[in-house]
Amino acid sequence: MPKKVFITGASGCVGHYLTEMLLAKTDYDLYLLVRDRNKLQIDISDRPNVHIIEDPMQNIGNHKDLLRTMEFVVSTAAAWGGEEAFVVNRDKTIELFSMLDPQVCERAIYFSTASILDSHNQIIPEAGQIGTPYIASKHACLEAVENSIIRDRLITVFPTLVFGGASDKPYSHLSKGLKDILKYVPYARFLKAEGSFHFVHAIDIAQVVTHLLTSPSVPQSPARLVLGMQKLTAEDLIAQFCEYLNLKVGWQFALNPFLIDAVIKLFRIEVAAWDRFCITQRHFTYDIVSPETFDLVSKYPRLANLLAEVK
Repeated sequence: MPKKVFITGASGCVGHYLTEMLLAKTDYDLYLLVRDRNKLQIDISDRPNVHIIEDPMQNIGNHKDLLRTMEFVVSTAAAWGGEEAFVVNRDKTIELFSMLDPQVCERAIYFSTASILDSHNQIIPEAGQIGTPYIASKHACLEAVENSIIRDRLITVFPTLVFGGASDKPYSHLSKGLKDILKYVPYARFLKAEGSFHFVHAIDIAQVVTHLLTSPSVPQSPARLVLGMQKLTAEDLIAQFCEYLNLKVGWQFALNPFLIDAVIKLFRIEVAAWDRFCITQRHFTYDIVSPETFDLVSKYPRLANLLAEVK
């Protein structure tokens, strides 16, 4: 019998790529939880193994009997702000994992965010203390999930900066804004700042998760996998943007934290505690995994691959 997979947030950017890849590479029965079925842009008219469950994450308790029959669960659903963030990202996600049957569930994959980790993939307390509702709720959920009844088969993935989207898929928040960001590059190229980060494309996230759902050999649970490509520095970012726009990088003015703080004070700019923490932190790098970690090939290994698709 085909394995059964329950996926929350299936109508989102990552959810689309993951669903398409599972359909292409497996015979699994997919149970897709979506708030609005009209947002699912995948043609499932001839897919009897795809089952749409149109219900918000807030009603996950209504599906307890179905969840107890699932061999695999992938939790990608997320709310981005307000009180809903704690309801969806913490309370209902914890409830979801608590309803799984340890006698049936073989593997559970939970989507968190790399923002709650330090460079050694350890949880940072500031994420819970001063993080945005999205980040604080993810911070609050992780410990509970890692101590749930399926902790011995849990894999938590922590995407870094997520790009993705196409004419037949919703765009991630970053990809939506990439075209606008490019408008500021002619000015930003004169600034020099210290910092580094990782990014990952949704299709490469889908590659890794599909591997984790199909391979007999997976990381020992509970596992923490930070998903990202090799780190980029702020200078790399400007250089690659300029290369794409055919601009030269010449003299640059050093934009250090002291100067940034002075500008904030001078112009009385309101900066949230978490934003100030990020300005001070500057480096958001981790012990990462990518498709290559699992002998796969990344579709978007470099920023240039992303920029090539900017319309």
